[in-house]
Amino acid sequence: MRVIITTCLLVVWIAWLAGCGEKKKPSLSGEEPVEVTDFIEFFPERNAPYSFADTTLMRKEKDSLLISYKVFTQFAPDSLLRKAFGKNAKPKLYPMSRIKGDVTYLFTKAVLADKRVAFVMAFDKKNQYQDGLPALQVDPSPATQQTAGFDKGYSITRTTIRKNADGSLSEGKDVYGLSDGKFSLIMTDALDDKITELINPIDTFSRKQKYTADYGSGKLNLVSIRDGRKKDRLTFFVHFDKNNGACTGELKGEAIIKSPNVAEYREGGDPCVLRFTFASSSVTLKEMEGCGVHRGLRCSFDGSFARKKDPPKPAVKKAKAKK
Repeated sequence: MRVIITTCLLVVWIAWLAGCGEKKKPSLSGEEPVEVTDFIEFFPERNAPYSFADTTLMRKEKDSLLISYKVFTQFAPDSLLRKAFGKNAKPKLYPMSRIKGDVTYLFTKAVLADKRVAFVMAFDKKNQYQDGLPALQVDPSPATQQTAGFDKGYSITRTTIRKNADGSLSEGKDVYGLSDGKFSLIMTDALDDKITELINPIDTFSRKQKYTADYGSGKLNLVSIRDGRKKDRLTFFVHFDKNNGACTGELKGEAIIKSPNVAEYREGGDPCVLRFTFASSSVTLKEMEGCGVHRGLRCSFDGSFARKKDPPKPAVKKAKAKK
């Protein structure tokens, strides 16, 4: 009898320990406040690169995954939702994914009637909300397909592909990055943008250093190099157009001079690393790290560009001698 009682007590004790070891997950669908760690950990963890399509947002979600509007706005401002749904709207909210690094990114699916939007939010190391934006919003047009991607460089790319009436395809792309706690647009390539003549945004900048010049051929292939803010910097603007407009790329920034004839572009929040190697009459570009956010998927910035003739210096009028 004593053995039976002891055995029963042991079973109860083990069950009690097991119950203590498992932390009960709080419900996020109610009205009660929750801890920020519980809110963040409610999102399933994923690794970059991570992507999803508009079809993902059309799937029906389980009610057990619902995050109440009150809980959601405990950690993110309601102004984030108003950007897509308007004032006083309270969409249903579901967790999509959590990607953790120096900053934690949370992707949330929001549904209200026929409108479906995926939001991305950034939280710092102390789990404080930094910023958020709509990463993808479903377009009701049957002619378009949309995807959103998050790469290892922590850039968010929203891509739209449209099938035109003539059977051709048009592609538009917006790329965002987080800098100083705020999301900003790094690059945009509109669906209907077809450049026929290029405007050089740094054309009027000073060009006193040895390799400051324009390189390239034709109207739509240009590598423009100008003086930087400091002696060890170069300001540049690159635009290329390949295969009759099937693949284009553009990047404007500042490169650091690494050696007498080599400069490199590196910018926080941008995965792209672009190397410039100068010769007396040309410059060669090489992607050291992927620059896909600044160009089409099937081409690159790699290539050599011939130096163009420097524009003639304006004539200096001689003052007339006094009689």
